[in-house]
Amino acid sequence: MAVVQREPELPVSRGQLSAGVIAYLRGEGALPPAALAALAAGADPYGDDLQLALYICYELHYRGFEGVPAAQEWDPDLLRVRALLERRFLDALRADATRHERVPDALAELLVEPVEGSGVSHFLRDDGALWHLREYAVQRSLYHLKEADPHAWVLPRLWGRAKAGMAAVEFDEYGGGSAERVHARLFADLMADLGLNTSYGHYLDEGSAEMLATVNLMSLFGLHRALRGALVGHFAAVEIASSPGSRRLAEAMGRTGAGPAAVFFYREHVEADAAHARVVRREVVDGLLEEEPHLASDIAFGIDATGYLEGRLARRLLGAWRTGTSSLRALA
Repeated sequence: MAVVQREPELPVSRGQLSAGVIAYLRGEGALPPAALAALAAGADPYGDDLQLALYICYELHYRGFEGVPAAQEWDPDLLRVRALLERRFLDALRADATRHERVPDALAELLVEPVEGSGVSHFLRDDGALWHLREYAVQRSLYHLKEADPHAWVLPRLWGRAKAGMAAVEFDEYGGGSAERVHARLFADLMADLGLNTSYGHYLDEGSAEMLATVNLMSLFGLHRALRGALVGHFAAVEIASSPGSRRLAEAMGRTGAGPAAVFFYREHVEADAAHARVVRREVVDGLLEEEPHLASDIAFGIDATGYLEGRLARRLLGAWRTGTSSLRALA
């Protein structure tokens, strides 16, 4: 018998913004746009409250939440609030993350692997214990259990070489037509090997603001046609960086005895993402620049924003792990 995938429950709020959105979705009160606009304007753009509120708004375009009517996806009041949260997040990213105007300059840094790496995958390969790997999987599950879905939004917004190349990569991410090889399914198998709950959205309350921001970035770029160039830049950054990092993570999973499915997930990404990186650079990025050269700075911004938020997440994880503490949010 097939397993029925239930919608996840609404999470616990992390402040006034997320509490207001959650209460509205539960039918417990109206959304006061003026009050929330003031809250959003003063909120930490990368903090728990704003990022959770934005994540909830975006999640209505994916699986939704248990007990929340599907029609809420297009609720006008909720969309107005989402726009306020997006503006605060995007303005902060443009101010804090922008480093390059030219795509070749932004890509050049991605193509060089440091001799002495000190990132998360290096830590997990060299010093990580099984509990570190479990925490890493919990954090990443907020994306990997819907892997490729945020990027699929860009397909109707592209044409020519960029569209064909993007569709080819997405087809691989969705298992090449085989449900058993869909990357989200493979990650669920990894989680099962690590003794974790594989239900979609199960670990939302434990996920850090830094992890929420990396997932929200994909939805922000994917759901706005005006940001299609940034989505392509983001996708290029992810695919180019994935292969060497996946190799280290596969070694970490093997060294700690995490299990065959855990090792397989990252081994699969070593070769697949190396091939994807070439397609993304030559067909998607170059194809988009050929058709719409004015999007060059947007592509560079997408690369920069991805690196900036991944850097924040790495500091969260490593800052906790190097002191022997958990990177997950403590639940009351």
